[in-house]
Amino acid sequence: MDRGSEYEAQRHALVALLRERQEVGEPVAAAMLAVPRHLFLPGVDPEESYRDEPIVTKRDDEGRPISSSSQPAIMAAMLDQLGVRPGDRVLEIGAGTGYNAALLAHLVAPGGHVVSVDIDEDIVAGARRHLSAAGTSSPVEVVCADGAAGWRERAPYDRVIATVGVWDLAPAWLEQLKGDGRLVVPLDLRGVQASVAMERSGGHWVSRSVLPCGFMRMRGPFAGPEVTLVLSRDPDLMLVLPEPREIGDVPAALGAVPTEIATKVEMSSLMSATGMGLSLWLALHEPRWCTLSGTLGAGYGITAGIVEGDSIALLAEDRTLVARGHGPGGARLAAELAAHVGAWDGAGRPEAEDLRVEAYQGAVPTAGTIIAKRHTKLVLSFP
Repeated sequence: MDRGSEYEAQRHALVALLRERQEVGEPVAAAMLAVPRHLFLPGVDPEESYRDEPIVTKRDDEGRPISSSSQPAIMAAMLDQLGVRPGDRVLEIGAGTGYNAALLAHLVAPGGHVVSVDIDEDIVAGARRHLSAAGTSSPVEVVCADGAAGWRERAPYDRVIATVGVWDLAPAWLEQLKGDGRLVVPLDLRGVQASVAMERSGGHWVSRSVLPCGFMRMRGPFAGPEVTLVLSRDPDLMLVLPEPREIGDVPAALGAVPTEIATKVEMSSLMSATGMGLSLWLALHEPRWCTLSGTLGAGYGITAGIVEGDSIALLAEDRTLVARGHGPGGARLAAELAAHVGAWDGAGRPEAEDLRVEAYQGAVPTAGTIIAKRHTKLVLSFP
């Protein structure tokens, strides 16, 4: 599959960087060394394609990103969660550039088969071209269809993976997976995504590992209720709500001088795994929670907060976490946000990795935080 020594040094440098930051299993590392990512991003500078960064490859008419090549660190972590073996039959939901399908093809060789499903014809056509250019040897079938229905023609599968954020577990995926199979999906937990590896256990599904992640959401009839509001195009500024609700003139509020409430909680970065743990805490305890991403004079990149009416409070970092309230009710929201930070800290700072996720298609016989979806009920609990 490797195209000689072309950009081999960059691939080695990328894998070495990933292994400094996280555990990467030998099979996954070998696949990333063998598959030339730059061939799946023909419009991107090859040097840029070997950075540990996601690369947006398609936007909708309003400028929202709808397809990308995911961050290599997340791809490696999810492939390790998936535990692909030679000879496995794998279903991938979300073809993207085809790069992840190529990695899967390397992992299932010899004797395995990969089916990658995407809803957009142009994305499917591009993934096929890229796979051909990379010389993928093991069978990869890229089909244009709604991934929520899986791909029954090649079922049953040993492994199913979604490389797009999903709101619920589609019944077709569970039906098309073998009894001892494994499912890995970026699952929506009230607006926070976690990569959850699940297996069957006593008639329901139980997580085997949970990792923080971030993916573009699934589109089509199986899309969830999450709402992305483009507040500004220059600079880019987007507000994400876990479900539709009325808000006021948030852009005007953000232009006002904020009220700041400092907490005593230190954190290296809101984008760290610890920061994701705090976002998860807010998602499970605060119905008005939101995320803001983009460029703003107050210094936000991607952060979490509370939005209500014409007011919003957001987390920022200044040695300790600071709650900044904007708008007429900003001071009150900032105080409430700071209280949530204190409660999370007092609970021992639980992170996504500490979470246990169970999925039931019928009655729920256990205790925990219950999130009702269309086809399943999720039960979330910390040890």
